[in-house]
Amino acid sequence: MVALVTGGSSGIGLEYARQLAAMGYDLILVSNRDDELSDAAARLRESFPVKVRALFQDLAEPDSADLLYDWCRQQEILPDIVINNAGMYFFKELEAADLNRVQAMINLHVSTVTRLSILFGQAMKERGSGYILIVSSMAARIPVPGLAVYSASKAYLKSFGRSLSYEFGPGGVGVTTVCPAAIATPLYQLSGQQMSKGLKLRLIRTPEWLVRRSLRAMFRRRRVVSPGFMNIWLPAVIALLPGPLIARIWAKVK
Repeated sequence: MVALVTGGSSGIGLEYARQLAAMGYDLILVSNRDDELSDAAARLRESFPVKVRALFQDLAEPDSADLLYDWCRQQEILPDIVINNAGMYFFKELEAADLNRVQAMINLHVSTVTRLSILFGQAMKERGSGYILIVSSMAARIPVPGLAVYSASKAYLKSFGRSLSYEFGPGGVGVTTVCPAAIATPLYQLSGQQMSKGLKLRLIRTPEWLVRRSLRAMFRRRRVVSPGFMNIWLPAVIALLPGPLIARIWAKVK
């Protein structure tokens, strides 16, 4: 049994790798952080009796999905599980200077996940079994200034993943999209005090908590999972805010 995890060198991706290794899955870790990737692979090999392959690749490049799929074919590996976890994040008002970062985010969140899911999903259908997990976000439900491209790309993933689950399901392939709220990773660049307070109030949850719930949902072939109470109340509250109030809040934040 083999699981492929993108963005598997740290944070949520590394936690997916840990929990899948504990279940006995051999791993393919993909990341654009070479040293971090090598360290993560070494630690996993020491901790679990599984084979760990580490592939250094920038999945924000336009042809990255095809290159990764071709590499797996050359290695004669068809993963039983593909975890589409790799992502990027920035919070600011968009301007022309951000276009390269914007394009990289669209490539990484939209194009690469789409192509990987279709390429590996088709092969899984031909075999008659497999699981694809797509990491979206609670932001898919709350488009806000400062996260314009991030929330839009995550909304695409939620819609795409749900639709794909109906298409691939009859072929024995489960497709699950997980929409986490805030998770305790370096992504949000919070101070230690802010992170500790968020965890204590359960406004922020741990990667272990998220991965445990999302893997359970994946193996049960749930189409979309939005774990945590914050996923219930925060989008509903934001949806009630009038446009002029949102504009005034953004004017103070930016």
